[in-house]
Amino acid sequence: MIRCVRLFTDETGQSDFEEGQLQMDMKQGQDTSTLMASARFVSFRETQSGGSFDWHNAPTNQFVITLRGILAFESRTGKRFVLHPGDVLWAEDTTGGGHRWHLVNDEPWFRAYVALSPDTNVLFIPDSH
Repeated sequence: MIRCVRLFTDETGQSDFEEGQLQMDMKQGQDTSTLMASARFVSFRETQSGGSFDWHNAPTNQFVITLRGILAFESRTGKRFVLHPGDVLWAEDTTGGGHRWHLVNDEPWFRAYVALSPDTNVLFIPDSH
């Protein structure tokens, strides 16, 4: 399974999140994979160590895949989570109060952005509480 954090706008208009996994149930030989999804574009970005980004919303419904670096996210309600290399952030809080992040180690943050097509059905499995 792949750890995924879903970042969304709740009913009060604030960014919230839930932790879970991407469903991996398609078998291809010895591999297991997720459902194929259409992407509008893919891009890569690097932020130097010590970087941060103040309050903002996701520009589009997208996956953000952390390749290197560790960062902490916070919502305006004070809820926090941490992303590590290999984690996927499913950012869909395109409206509302937004979120912010900062790097917590001395490495740069390398990540890939995958902007999802509007008709993409993400098979997200929330962790049970």
